[in-house]
Amino acid sequence: MSEVVKSRTDTRTAIVEAATALLHEGGPGAVTTRGVAERAGVQAPAIYRLFGDKDGLLEAVAEHVLATFVAGKAAGMAAATASDVDPLDDLRASWHRQIDFGLANPAVFRLLSDPERVRGSAAARMGREILETRVHRLAAAGRLRVPEPHAVAMIQAAGAGTTQMLLATPAEHRDAGLGDSMLDAVLARILTDAPAATPDGPRTSAVALRAVAPRLEALTPSERHLLIEWLDRITETPA
Repeated sequence: MSEVVKSRTDTRTAIVEAATALLHEGGPGAVTTRGVAERAGVQAPAIYRLFGDKDGLLEAVAEHVLATFVAGKAAGMAAATASDVDPLDDLRASWHRQIDFGLANPAVFRLLSDPERVRGSAAARMGREILETRVHRLAAAGRLRVPEPHAVAMIQAAGAGTTQMLLATPAEHRDAGLGDSMLDAVLARILTDAPAATPDGPRTSAVALRAVAPRLEALTPSERHLLIEWLDRITETPA
């Protein structure tokens, strides 16, 4: 790495870390060009040159904090898979980490509540992919009664809503059991304990088979494609 590129990278890192500290201390209003420049030990023009404007800087800060959190989630996902942790226990632990992250980083959570910002976030996409992997493990275990994308969307929506509600409530008045209650409500809708003994048996079986269908090498690619099309039709039919 050339000295010029290294210097630019170091400057960018110093600015993002300074802005992150100010964001945690005082929210978006505390992230001023002057304050960030003083804290990072740089000249104000460097901020405009690297980030364009304050919104660009806030985006970089949100991405930095979220990327650090998601990296931890990815490591946890790998460990859970390698140690064969029960997929439901893994999902519950991940849910609590997500709520705790939002409560510990309210300014970042509010920044990421902007749909436009989330759609452009590489870290947010990676976070969703990790959740998709967790839900896929449930489907492969025959525990899911709804299509995987629907389960992922329900979990994400419930998590965001729960965090928003808790942040809107003074800490001393927050319902400590709200997170568990919301997750239980979602799980009651998307999971089944005994696929063969429930009215959703065929659908649950289809969801489980759909989870592994792309890897069924006994079938030709065209046969796998047709099987997936049939299974999608079954799983997407309203119960």
